[in-house]
Amino acid sequence: MKRFIVLCLALWAGVSGVRADEGMWLLPYLQKLNIKDMKARGFRLSAEDIYDVNRYAIKDAVVIFGGGCTGEVVSDRGLVLTNHHCGFGAIQQHSTVERDYLKNGFWAMSDREEIPTPGLTVTFIRRIEDVSDRILSQLDDSLSEQDRTVKVVQAIAMVKSQTKLDRPGQEVEIKDFFGGNQYLLFVKEVYTDVRLVGAPPSSIGKFGGDTDNWMWPRHTGDFSIFRIYASPDGAPADYSEENVPYRPPVHLPVSVKGYKPGDFTMIIGFPGSTERYKTSYEIDYTLDVANPNRIFIRGERQKLMMEDMLASDRVRIQYASKYSSSSNYWKNSIGENRGLKRQRVRERKLAEEEKFTEWANADPERRAKYGEALPLIRKAVEGSAPLRDRLQYFSEALIRGTEIIGAVGAAIPLINAEKQVDTSRIGEIAGKLQAFYKDYNPPTDRKIAKRMFGLLLDSLSAEELPSCFAVIRENFGGDADAYIDYVYDNSLFASPEKAEEFLRRPDANAFLNDPAYKMRREVVKTYNALVDSIRAFDSVFYRGHRLYVAGLMAMNPDKKYYPDANFTMRLSYGQVLPYEPQDAVYYDYFTTLDGVIAKEDPQNAYEFAVPDKLKELYRERDYGPYAEKGVLPVNFITTNDITGGNSGSPVMNRKGELIGLAFDGNWEAMSGDTVFEPRLQRTICVDIRYVLFIIDRFAGDTRLIDEMTIVR
Repeated sequence: MKRFIVLCLALWAGVSGVRADEGMWLLPYLQKLNIKDMKARGFRLSAEDIYDVNRYAIKDAVVIFGGGCTGEVVSDRGLVLTNHHCGFGAIQQHSTVERDYLKNGFWAMSDREEIPTPGLTVTFIRRIEDVSDRILSQLDDSLSEQDRTVKVVQAIAMVKSQTKLDRPGQEVEIKDFFGGNQYLLFVKEVYTDVRLVGAPPSSIGKFGGDTDNWMWPRHTGDFSIFRIYASPDGAPADYSEENVPYRPPVHLPVSVKGYKPGDFTMIIGFPGSTERYKTSYEIDYTLDVANPNRIFIRGERQKLMMEDMLASDRVRIQYASKYSSSSNYWKNSIGENRGLKRQRVRERKLAEEEKFTEWANADPERRAKYGEALPLIRKAVEGSAPLRDRLQYFSEALIRGTEIIGAVGAAIPLINAEKQVDTSRIGEIAGKLQAFYKDYNPPTDRKIAKRMFGLLLDSLSAEELPSCFAVIRENFGGDADAYIDYVYDNSLFASPEKAEEFLRRPDANAFLNDPAYKMRREVVKTYNALVDSIRAFDSVFYRGHRLYVAGLMAMNPDKKYYPDANFTMRLSYGQVLPYEPQDAVYYDYFTTLDGVIAKEDPQNAYEFAVPDKLKELYRERDYGPYAEKGVLPVNFITTNDITGGNSGSPVMNRKGELIGLAFDGNWEAMSGDTVFEPRLQRTICVDIRYVLFIIDRFAGDTRLIDEMTIVR
C-alpha cells in the first residue's frame, strides 16, 4: 500500500509539472531566468532573499570549504556543516593510532576543545559582478587565439586593479563562462582559522565505503562540523588564542519538519566541473582513453594501498585520505563510461552536431562565423589524444602514484640557481618534509612504485618513456623492481630518518646525484615536454569550443542557458522524488536506520561496521525528536542538478530552511556531467535529522544543537 501511495504522489507530481530540473544557475540572474518557475514549484521566498547586491542574503551563509567542497553556516557563532568526506583530510590530519578520530570520531564538548586545523580555509563570496563588457570590448575576431589570451589576461588585470573592496584582505577573482563568452567577477573573503568541532566515526561518516559510493539506496552519515574563528573585530585572521568564534551576518535555520514526495528543494554550492557542451569527439576520448587509463592505473595502485591499510592501523590512518581521494573518481570513471554507453550519449551528441552544422551552413554569415567550430574541436581532440594518453600515464603512475617524487619536489628549493645549498630555506624545507612523511610509509610506496614502473614498461614504447627507463634497460637488465630497490635503498628521501640526516648536513652534490632526484628530473622533463606539445592543440580547442557554445546559443535564442560548472557559486532546484532505475525496480525517496542495521557485515567491517552505541540506540528506539512516525530517516534523494564540489552543499526547503546536506550522485546517472538525465538523475543527501540525532543522542554534544536555530 505504501508503494502505491508514493507512486500516485509521484505521478501527480509529474502531471503537475514537477520534474527533474536541469541547470546550475548563476545567482545574479535568478530574477530574470528562474524565480517565476521556482515559485510555480512551491518556493516561498524571493530572488533577493537568495542573492541581493545591497544586503545580506542566503548566499552569505554558504561557503567554499577547503579547496573543493561546500559548507554552510548554521549558527550565529560560525558553526559550519559539511560532509564527512570533505572534512576527512582534517580529521585524518589530527588522527594518530592513540587518538584515532577516523575510527572513533571526535567531539569537542567546549570551545576550548575545538582543534585548530592549519591549512584549512573557509571562503565567503561577498559580491558577484558581470564584467563581460569590460573584457570582451578589448577583443575582436581578428585576434589569434594566443593574442586573444594575452588581451584577456591584460583586461582581467585591469578590472581587478579597478575593483573597490569593502575591507582589506578581500580577494578578487574573475572567471570565464560559456567557453569565454562571458566573464564574472567574484569578491572573496577567506577565513584561515577553522577548527574541527565534531565528526562521527568513519563507520557512520563513511558507512558503505567504496561498495556504496555513488549508489542508491544509501545509509551514510556523511557530515562533519567545524567552526570559523576571527579576530575580535570579525575580520579574517590566522590562528591565535585571541581569536573568537565568527559572528556571521546570516546563518541557515535548520528544519526538522521533514519532506514528502514532490516537495521543492534548493541547493546552493560550488559545483566543480561539468561538460554539458561536450562534443562527440571528446566523448570518444573519454570512453576510449581517459577513463580506461584512470580505472586501470588507480585500480592497481589502490589494491596495493588497501593491502597495507588493512594490515596496519598506522598505515590505515596515513593512507586513508589518499585512498579515498583516489577511489572516488576511480569509481566515478567506471560509472561514467557505463552511463555514457547506456544512455547513448555519443549518438545524441552526434545528432546535435549535425543539426548545428546544418544550421550554420544554411546562412553564409553564420557559416563564416561558426562553421569552423566543430572542425577545430575535432582537430584538437584527435591530434592531442596520443599525447594526453601518455601524459595521463605519467601523471597517474609517476607524479601521483610514486610518492618519493613528491618528497624530492618538496626539497628542490633547497638548491639555488648556482647549484648551491640555500641555507636560509632549510627550516621551510624541513617543515614541508615533516608534513609529507607524517602520511608516508616507505614500504608501501616502494611496493606501489614497482607496480607503477612495471605497468609503464608494459604499456608504453621505449621512445615514449622518460630516460630513467633507459637506465632500467641498460643497468638493470630491464628489471624495474631492481631499479626501484636501488633508488629506495640509496635515496636521501626514502625515509624520514634519511631526509632528517641530510638536512642536518645538506650537500648540493649529494642532492643532485641522488637517484630519486635523477628519476624525478627525467620524469618531470618528459612530462613538461608533453604539456608544451599539448598547448598548441589547446588553443585550437578553446577557439572551437567558444564558437560552438556561442553558436548553440544563437541557434536556440529562446532557450534558457546556464554555463558549465567551474567551482563558482550556483543554485539548482528540484524536488524530493523516488525513481525507477530499470524495469521492475523501484527506489523509494528515503532510507532509514533500519537499513543501516540490516547492512552490517562483520566480514567487511572496513565498510559495513555499525558502532555498538548506534545499535543500542536502535534497539531502544532512542531517537529523540528526530524520528518520523517512529522511524529515523538517514538519507534522501532529490532531482537537483549537482556535481563534484557540491559535496556538503545545503539542501533547503521552500522556505530556505536546511533539511539536509548533498553528498553524492547516483550510479544510473553517472553520465550526468555530460548530459543531464531528467528521468534518472538524483542527488543523494544526508537528512539533517540524522545529523542532529548523531550529534545529540550518539555523541551527546548537545551544546551544538542549542546554538542552532531549529525549526520544529
